[in-house]
Amino acid sequence: MKLAEFLQNAQDFLPILLQGAWVTIQITVLSFLLSSVLGLVLALLKLSPIRALSWAASTVINVIRGLPIIVQLFYIYFVLPEMGIHLTAFQAGVIGMGIAYSAYQAENFRTGIIAVDQGQREASEALGMRSFMMMRRVILPQAFRIALPPYGNTLVMMLKDSSLVSTITVAEMTRQGQLIASSTFQNMTVYTLVALLYLLMSLPLVYGLRRMEQRLSRRKKA
Repeated sequence: MKLAEFLQNAQDFLPILLQGAWVTIQITVLSFLLSSVLGLVLALLKLSPIRALSWAASTVINVIRGLPIIVQLFYIYFVLPEMGIHLTAFQAGVIGMGIAYSAYQAENFRTGIIAVDQGQREASEALGMRSFMMMRRVILPQAFRIALPPYGNTLVMMLKDSSLVSTITVAEMTRQGQLIASSTFQNMTVYTLVALLYLLMSLPLVYGLRRMEQRLSRRKKA
């Protein structure tokens, strides 16, 4: 394919792909927020001194991690309507990705919380802090700094894996690319553009997360 032809096709295809890219960003951000909330809850439950809660959280995490993300998406979008729960493809995509990644977020948070120095807990107790206040003001801020590298990596992974929601007809970037390729047969051009757009979205994330880690590291040393 000549460069001029590629550029002409790119000019025609990019507006549609950019619409899909915007949907990809929405799916990624919303599912990331959902997975963070669910992951934190699961992490706290797993660390609970109440064995029943800890066992239940561990079971949920293992089940979620043991199921392919695409199967979870299919179940939410195709099976739940048979139970009377109707969701749009977009809603199912956000919820499915959020639940799927909550298990990984739970391990990120749990590892960060465990890594906080025991002396911090003892000092907080000596000051008369209750468990909730100690967790909110002392443990979680430090745990977040510790968990930031894997936490950030999870965001990048979710951006890439958001392409899976195309299987339930969400019109994100990969889905738009598939539709363009099937109607124009310009597979090389379409999927090259899709790959480049994913890189343009993910590389700034990687760079930004690296800078944040470096800044937190310098602040910790200071």
